[in-house]
Amino acid sequence: MDQQPLPLAGITVVAVEQAVAAPFATRQLADLGARVIKVERVDGGDFARGYDTAARGLASHFVWCNRGKESLALDLKDPRALAAVRRLVADADVFVQNLAHGAAARLGLDAATLCAAHPRLIAVDISGYGAFGPYAGKRAYDMLVQCEAGLVSVTGTPEQPVKAGIPAADIAAAMYAFSGVLAALVRRGTTGRGGPVEVSMLEALAEWLGHPLHHAMHGGEPPARTGLAHAVIAPYDAYPTADGGRVLLSVQNDREWRRLAEQVLGRPELGMDPEYATNASRVANREKTDELVARALGALDTEEALDRLEDAGIACARLRDLHELAAHPQLAARERWRQVGSPVGPLKALLPPITLPGGDEARMGDVPALGQHTGALLRAVGMTDEEIAAMRRDGVAA
Repeated sequence: MDQQPLPLAGITVVAVEQAVAAPFATRQLADLGARVIKVERVDGGDFARGYDTAARGLASHFVWCNRGKESLALDLKDPRALAAVRRLVADADVFVQNLAHGAAARLGLDAATLCAAHPRLIAVDISGYGAFGPYAGKRAYDMLVQCEAGLVSVTGTPEQPVKAGIPAADIAAAMYAFSGVLAALVRRGTTGRGGPVEVSMLEALAEWLGHPLHHAMHGGEPPARTGLAHAVIAPYDAYPTADGGRVLLSVQNDREWRRLAEQVLGRPELGMDPEYATNASRVANREKTDELVARALGALDTEEALDRLEDAGIACARLRDLHELAAHPQLAARERWRQVGSPVGPLKALLPPITLPGGDEARMGDVPALGQHTGALLRAVGMTDEEIAAMRRDGVAA
């Protein structure tokens, strides 16, 4: 059978984007074969370029979200720059923006305006809180939206709520924007028409809060914050081992508890003890249950603890740090690591999690330098070298 091409080969995306939500969405499109033209500010570009210097001098957020794109650095307040972007959009399939509230509309780059001018265009507006309503104009950084969406209220310990360690609101919005584009492309294939796609960070993350939200709305009380433990299952937590590691285990039913008691705790009588025999009794006696498990695992090295749990058929995991994730044997066995080019040389990057067997591998292009493709893209929309040079002299292009 012939190798299938990447599913978005031939699709062109223009993105006026910054930070994480839009760039992560368009990176997914680039990985699947789309051409992504990233429009950045001339004075430093996407401000995520300046978040840190951890990736050999580049910002880790930027490296993560922007491989495989072409960088076009323009000052969109200048009519020449805005005209160039509009020419690119006229030939594009998808436009994505996540500018501050009202900024795209002032430039005529909002979804409603662009889709009225270009009926086949799919235009995505990503915002913090949506186009209207009392919060529409509020600043919407990831941590703020995590708080507004209630994620922080269910994450952490009983004493201390905490934000997620990743930009969960940005990622949620990015993935709904990505899937929204794919759905709109399918619809366009049927109807011939594109149309607007709207995604808000609050609404995306609120959807992800579905379990605790329904628990609270319909059950009366939100789930308790329990750290690494589970609010309604015991034992379900991380326990220290003799060599300084931590092992997380989950007992899902009473049969598993009996196996744990016999094969790991060495206390088979606990399997039928009324204080522990059912999940309800173990939750009611959570402190004593955890103490029993902690004592048994604390006498074992991490590998021995994991082996015993596996042999007993108990779900378990090693609590890894990020260096251990980078060296994870499962990722190595499945050959998930690649190298991508960048202004500072090759960098390791994970293959995207969407795998399409029988097709071309995801296109993991280089991380672009600011304005790396400005000249070529402006020439492609009909500008002369003299006009481009003038724009550079005027600080309109970089």
